[in-house]
Amino acid sequence: MAAAPEEPAVARQHLIDPEICIRCNTCEATCPVGAVTHNDRNYVVRFDVCNACGACISPCPTGAIDNWRQVIAARAYTVEEQFSWDCLPGQKELDTGAGVEMPPEVARLTALAQEGQGGVCQAPSSAERPYVNLFGIRAPAIATVTGNIRLTGTAVDSDVRHIVLDFGATAFPVLEGQSIGILPPGVDSSGKPHYVRLYSVASPRNGERPNHNNLSVTVKRVTHDHQGNPIAGVGSNFMCDLQVGEQVRVVGPYGASFLMPNHPGSSLLMICTGTGSAPMRAMTEWRRRRAALEESGRLMLFFGARAPQELPYFGPLMKLPKEFIDVNLAFSRVPGQPKRYVQDLIRERSCGVIQLLRDEDAYIYICGLKGMEDGVDLAFRDVCRQHGLDWGTLRPMLLAQNRLHVETY
Repeated sequence: MAAAPEEPAVARQHLIDPEICIRCNTCEATCPVGAVTHNDRNYVVRFDVCNACGACISPCPTGAIDNWRQVIAARAYTVEEQFSWDCLPGQKELDTGAGVEMPPEVARLTALAQEGQGGVCQAPSSAERPYVNLFGIRAPAIATVTGNIRLTGTAVDSDVRHIVLDFGATAFPVLEGQSIGILPPGVDSSGKPHYVRLYSVASPRNGERPNHNNLSVTVKRVTHDHQGNPIAGVGSNFMCDLQVGEQVRVVGPYGASFLMPNHPGSSLLMICTGTGSAPMRAMTEWRRRRAALEESGRLMLFFGARAPQELPYFGPLMKLPKEFIDVNLAFSRVPGQPKRYVQDLIRERSCGVIQLLRDEDAYIYICGLKGMEDGVDLAFRDVCRQHGLDWGTLRPMLLAQNRLHVETY
């Protein structure tokens, strides 16, 4: 009697959608095993290296990274094939052998491939439904600059701008916590159009000016790289130099998880540095506009900068009533004073912080330079230890409850 034909191995292949990928490099920078690579056309995933850990899913602003296909392992899409794509191929019918019924495991993998990765921190269940990817690189929205205001003092080198963009008759709905992409004009050194630059929205959902079709972003002019070498950031200098009346090409909006809760009684614990203040400013302003309704819980903010003159929105923050928001500012470069960082203030305010960590209606948002993550994490660990909790146990619970949201760059 002839042996039954061996069923071909079926696998779940991780792919990136080239149509909505904006080449921001977060996936390649985040992947812990080096499975993501790119050429001058596409970002792709190495099938033989990817272990489907999901680390790259949450940081991707467009969702391009969260695509999966069931494939015969021996015939998985190669890197070279992926480099050539203009669009993502659909799910193919797999030939598992003539007359051979598809095994249950294959059916399970098919369902998973169609559902996406899952397992990352989603938006709060009460968050407003976001719109994403309404405008792409091929057909961007056109916005007009109606404001460009320097937020930092003229005596300091840090040039941070509050830029207002009006979309006229073009619908461009955004929520607090979402981002937009800006297409700078011109081409790079290789003659290719400049890739998209991402900026967090700094205004609430009903506009920088209430009930107007506009929004604001917070942009810092880049004049040096991370090693301190002089450079001129293409996107940031383009944005910071914009004049009122000029037009920009906008894509997006992006982001479906770093969103605020809408249900009554919900509280916000916000931790940020520099331009990471943009989504916090948007969330705070939305709550301020609805303060008379008395529908929300506590607001607690930890905000770090080198000095008061370099802290965006310092003036407006000082005008907010203390009963509305608990503001804690950390400055690391004030002459004659010790360096203080947001993690230091978190420890100092441990009693208020632990109340919010324990409150199932409190949501935590962290935004700023990636280097702040470890310090904040250690501070939370210390606060929990001081109050009889274990951060190693609490953190995954917060993620499972969609209460801990981190967006660093």
